[in-house]
Amino acid sequence: MTDTKEFENGIFDVDISKKMRASYLDYSMSVIVARALPDVRDGLKPVHRRILYGMSELNLVSGGSYKKSARLVGDVMGKYHPHGDSSIYEATVRLAQDFNMRYPLVDGQGNFGNIDGDGAAAMRYTEVKMTKLAEEMLRDINKDTVEFVPNFDNDQEEPSILPSRFPNLLVNGSSGIAVGMATNMPPHNMNEVIDGIVKYIDNDDISISELQEVIKGPDFPTGALIMGRDGINKAYKTGRGKITVRAVAEIVEPKKGREQILITELPYQVNKSALVMKIAELAKDKIIDGISKITDSSNKRGIRIVIDLKKDANANVVLNKLYKETQLQITYGIINLALVNGRPQILNLKELIRYYVDHQVEVITRRTRFDLNKAEARAHIVEGLFIALDNIDRVIKIIRSSKDDKEVIEKFDREFSLTQIQSQAILDMRLKRLTGLEREKLQNEYDKLLEDIKRFKEILENNHVLMELIKTELLEIKDKYGDLRRTVIKSSESDIDIEDIIKEEDVIITLTQMGYIKRMPEGTYKPQKRGGRGITALTQKEDDFVKELFVTSTHDRLLFFTNKGKVYRLKAFEVPEAGRNAKGTAVVNLLNLDKGEKITSVINVEEFDPNYYLLMVTEKGLIKKTSNKEFKNIRQNGLIGIKLRDDDKLISVHLVRGDEEIILVTKEGKSIRFSTDELRDQGRNTMGVKSMNLDEDDTIVSSDIVGDGNYLLTVSENGFGKLTELKEYRPQNRGGKGIFTYKISEKTGKVSAASVVNKSDDIMLIADSGIIIRLLIDDISVTSRNTMGVKLMNLNDSKVVAIAKYIGD
Repeated sequence: MTDTKEFENGIFDVDISKKMRASYLDYSMSVIVARALPDVRDGLKPVHRRILYGMSELNLVSGGSYKKSARLVGDVMGKYHPHGDSSIYEATVRLAQDFNMRYPLVDGQGNFGNIDGDGAAAMRYTEVKMTKLAEEMLRDINKDTVEFVPNFDNDQEEPSILPSRFPNLLVNGSSGIAVGMATNMPPHNMNEVIDGIVKYIDNDDISISELQEVIKGPDFPTGALIMGRDGINKAYKTGRGKITVRAVAEIVEPKKGREQILITELPYQVNKSALVMKIAELAKDKIIDGISKITDSSNKRGIRIVIDLKKDANANVVLNKLYKETQLQITYGIINLALVNGRPQILNLKELIRYYVDHQVEVITRRTRFDLNKAEARAHIVEGLFIALDNIDRVIKIIRSSKDDKEVIEKFDREFSLTQIQSQAILDMRLKRLTGLEREKLQNEYDKLLEDIKRFKEILENNHVLMELIKTELLEIKDKYGDLRRTVIKSSESDIDIEDIIKEEDVIITLTQMGYIKRMPEGTYKPQKRGGRGITALTQKEDDFVKELFVTSTHDRLLFFTNKGKVYRLKAFEVPEAGRNAKGTAVVNLLNLDKGEKITSVINVEEFDPNYYLLMVTEKGLIKKTSNKEFKNIRQNGLIGIKLRDDDKLISVHLVRGDEEIILVTKEGKSIRFSTDELRDQGRNTMGVKSMNLDEDDTIVSSDIVGDGNYLLTVSENGFGKLTELKEYRPQNRGGKGIFTYKISEKTGKVSAASVVNKSDDIMLIADSGIIIRLLIDDISVTSRNTMGVKLMNLNDSKVVAIAKYIGD
């Protein structure tokens, strides 16, 4: 089938798929070349180039008066850019915004929007003119420095590129989305970029690393911090990279009152108003605890956001959470995509500089050639004037005796060999200039012209002289418009490590059945005598109770294992601190738990040593040993720690070397002891093997490592408990029926928990009413395996649900 077939009445049969492909290709190329991407030479998209040229044509120079934006927009739209007034005005507004442009090119008068995202006033209300720097973009444009092309209707001409006497693409950056590609180039500091170009001109074999000695990295108009150099290095070498940009914030303590977080600089292109609202929402939803008030007192002099903290809040932890949860810290993706000879190309730092220098070589060569031609033409005329002055009487006589200019020109040619141009200049000269005094002026002008001609020829003939001129003119720009760097670059992201400023100390972590977690000072609980009433550990919701309590260091990593076999990670200092009677923070606000997922075990890890293992035990009696290194990198949404059946759940986890013995206790009072050597190392996403042959209604309630003590403490639901020497529990093979460890009765209730202890230990007994009692193990009697023990805790209609060994003293 052919592409088209002509039928009657001018109707064509067209292959629609080929037509659509061709049309889309035309559209995409139009977007890429004529709308979305900047040119590598002047760093401008067509709309920006037309705006600046339109301002030049309207004489909206920096030293002149402002004119209505609507006048500029109408002129640009009517002559050069027929794509709608809103797109032209929006582009003009951005060129005037000092929070978007590192070096603004439009001087705006009126409301041009703000960093809160408020839009500019309508174009009929605002006024504009060029900045002084914008004039450098157009300088010498009338000296044939760039090509002019017909506008959209062939009515006028417009420049295809601007001379761009400074490296606009690097210093102001650019962003745009085309079809199938995008550019996102950050701004840089003028001084650094020009110094880098000078170094390149001196040595075009310079490496990118050597260029980076002066071009440190992006320099955003809003300041802020760049965390780390890896992304910068990658972007400069490959044209693509990601950098982390962080707000400038400090923790301050007023003379009177609580600590505050003061934010004075924001990452580039972050909406301040939206940021403040986000922080408020996070505080309201308890995702970030410790914030009592947010005040935005920013003004024209700068950003000032004050976050007041609660009395018990850890300012460093709150700030770290803000970096993680809000746009106080962003990732800026660098894509150095620009048009090179009309084709999109991703460029490294050296290529960006090289193409700009090549452009300047062409601009200055064309300008010099223009100036040379003009100087030679003027010198030619002055030479003719000299002949006229030397023969003034004869010249006057010829003029008087001739009937018209044509005859004068012919006589001048025959008598003095003057060209038509020289003859016409003599005719146009006023008589008062035909004096001796005027000859001196002409001689001075002629000498100057000869010097200029010599210099112009030297520039055109000697590349070194040309390059030195480019350097000189760039350094002039630097002296006039250069400024200090605003964005500070940290050598690495670890320069601000929250852990470095947290004091390392022992703390108590508690976790309730309903998922409330808190951190408390290590000395919150004091030892009591056996049979005491205990103290209230928290103010909990109805039917809530403490299920995990342990002592750890603020710098340790906490691994949270859930009933569904998944594992999550926090550092201990990231758990919000709370008082003894406070319920704490919902753990779902700290971890990304799935629906129905509850924390069943928490262990602390100092480091992820591959010689250690995590030993996991399930309620249905499965056990698994997995290398510690498997849990080094845990995603925010957790990892699978053990694969479970639908009717099973994970109940405990231990950190072991792999050669220890473990003892398991069931709710029906049975136990089994065997070596973990019998377990092979398994991956995370596996189910494990059978630990014990359980009776039909029996389940595992506790497991512990034998080497951690000399006695097994067994506690029943009704508060009875006993110590039994571990030597009474002979080692067995994994998977056996086990032996009895506790005498169950109606008085004692089922076994609630068990733990391997020493006489010097303290133990915490936790009831489902929220009451906790701390006991000295030495106060508990030692009895044989098949006994019920003594009363350890007085309970009123509640049950012991867990025990925890206290190791803080």
